Amino acid sequence: MDRIALKEFPDFEIDLPPLAVQRHVAQVMADVDAKGDINLRINQTLEAMAQAIFKSWFVDFDPVKAKIAAIQDGRDPLCAAMSAISGKSDAELDALQPEQYDPLAATAALFPDEMEESELGPIPKAWSHKALAQLTDKIGSGATPRGGKEVYLADGVALIRSQNVYDSLFVWEGLARISDEAATQLKGVAVQEDDVLLNITGASILRTCVVETDVLPARVNQHVAIIRAKAGVPSRFIHMHLLRPDIKSYLLGLNAGASREAITKAHIESLTLLTPSPELLAAFQTATDPLFRQVQRFGRQMRVLGELRDALLPKLLSGELSVEALADPVGEA
Repeated sequence: MDRIALKEFPDFEIDLPPLAVQRHVAQVMADVDAKGDINLRINQTLEAMAQAIFKSWFVDFDPVKAKIAAIQDGRDPLCAAMSAISGKSDAELDALQPEQYDPLAATAALFPDEMEESELGPIPKAWSHKALAQLTDKIGSGATPRGGKEVYLADGVALIRSQNVYDSLFVWEGLARISDEAATQLKGVAVQEDDVLLNITGASILRTCVVETDVLPARVNQHVAIIRAKAGVPSRFIHMHLLRPDIKSYLLGLNAGASREAITKAHIESLTLLTPSPELLAAFQTATDPLFRQVQRFGRQMRVLGELRDALLPKLLSGELSVEALADPVGEA
């Protein structure tokens, strides 16, 4: 039917398996959903850990302040910074093996031991405010292929739209696909690994995430900007700055949209970020990359689980697949 009137719903017949089978099917679906929920909570924890490192190092300056306080108290500033980074006491630091102690000490040594004045207030010595244009190789949005939604395909090159970009989360649901020919027309907005995506118009303005590798090759439409970090600048460093409420508030204050919220390429390029030494940026990447690799792994599992759920449900309800044949539907996901 093209449509059905609401009054006809009570008499609309559907095929139902026996109640026992329905219960078995519901249990299988609940097991799949439970596994997905566990992965989601793990990812939220991993993201929170990475954001805590970012905030401690680059917003609150905890290792720098720990060194300053230690110098004032006549204590070892390096050990104080190591404690601020790791959360360990001096006794716990002394108990570390060299393979743990040495990298931690090397990271702590990268933080300065004094603050200096800047136009935007006190900052760690030798750090500087840099425009985002100085930290990136590309900032730009895309376009919708000629023909609009009529050219979307079931398979093909991904076209990322604002509905796919959430804060720290790439949403696969509703991901559009376009032909190779249409993608060629948009080759100037090809997405690369580790690109930061930022929504620049509409109700979802300033939602941001780092693109997932599995979605490539991909393009973006005109509502999404690509922000590509220069070599030596971790994309997550930029992304986490863009997640900050004060940064979002600042960019919203530059709103250039006449009838809807919007920010321009020039606004993004002019955003200034407090930037430490290249060595400390590299240390941040080393500290957080393992967390984000885990996030990607669990995210991939969640997608597999979702596809498994969608594939299993109709087959189980129709009897094409027996519930008893499923020993552990989520065990290999």
